[in-house]
Parts: sequence; structure tokens; C-alpha cells
Amino acid sequence: MTADTAAAAALLDAARRGDATAVRAALARGADPDVRDAELRTPLLLAAVGDHVEAARVLVAAGADADAQDARHDSPWLVTGVTGSVAMMRALLPANPDVGLRNRFGGVSLIPAAERGHAAYVRAVLTETDIEVDHVNDLGWTALLEAVLLGDGGPAHQRVVRILLAAGATPGLPDADGVTPLRHARRRGFTEIAALLAEAAAE
Repeated sequence: MTADTAAAAALLDAARRGDATAVRAALARGADPDVRDAELRTPLLLAAVGDHVEAARVLVAAGADADAQDARHDSPWLVTGVTGSVAMMRALLPANPDVGLRNRFGGVSLIPAAERGHAAYVRAVLTETDIEVDHVNDLGWTALLEAVLLGDGGPAHQRVVRILLAAGATPGLPDADGVTPLRHARRRGFTEIAALLAEAAAE
């Protein structure tokens, strides 16, 4: 193993473990901050997946690419929508991520966050970036639709729906089959969410 290869391996391992000191050391040895592993994951992506915020800050300061996508089309920025980590989202903002970058389903980070009920993330990404609230993925779903279709109708998803509507989400924007979020909510028995959508549609 050459010195360059060893430094790259050390950087990937340090990022995966979230060891910010070891990340700095590997970078100081000349490791490329955007080196890839076998699945094309960069150190910053590995740090984002593990929610290792301090390691991510070190990598961002070294110029790591927040938009570098792996073999699954995940990127450090896109992963924040999956984990719902507001701290990681904010750590990546100085890297000027492309908030319109699409995952393998054609969605932006807001959509998986809404699906998973990550209300704090949904609020933060809508407040602190210009991400499109009504972005439609390859399945024909917006964040609002995913919150209804793939959510459980509970308090977390109710909060997500409130935040999306307050941010200007179009309440009557239907899916690819022409079914609106309100009709989906009623079909699933999500009374509270249906009431929120009905009120928004009537305004």
C-alpha cells in the first residue's frame, strides 16, 4: 500500500467512525477529501450517514463536495433528509450544496424527511434554504403527499404537514393518478391531517 493509498484508507475509516482528529491527520497526510470507497462513498457521505457532525465540519473546511453521489445516488446533502439531522444539514451549508439534487427516486432531501416525520428538519430546510416545497419526484409525489402516503398519521407527521402548508405547499396538488393529499388522508383515516388539508384547501 502506497502512502497515498494508506492516507485515503485512513480518511475513509476516520470519517466512518466520526473521529475528527483522525480526519484532520489523514488530510494533513495528503488524503483527497473526496476519495471514494468501493461503493463510491466519499468521507463526507460516510460522516453524514453516521451523523458525525464535527468530522463533517473538518471535511467541509477542507473543500469536500456535499453533492458527490455514490452508487445509490446518495450524497452527503441528500442523506440529511433521511437522517433528519438539522446539525448535519447546517454543517453542510457552508459547502453550498445543491438543494435541488435528486436521489434515486428523483426526490430532493425534503421528501424523505417528510416521509419519516422529521419535523425539525423539514422546518429548518424550508427556512434556511430555497428548496422547492412542491418538488415532485419520479413517483409523482411531493413532500406533502409522502407525509400522508408513507406516514403514520401521528403527531410527527401532523407537524410535518402543518410546516409544509405554512411554507406554501399546494394542498390540492395530486399524485400521478390524480389523487390529492386530502383524499389519501381520508382513505387512510388520518382525521387530523385531513382536517388540516381541508382547511388549507378552503383558504
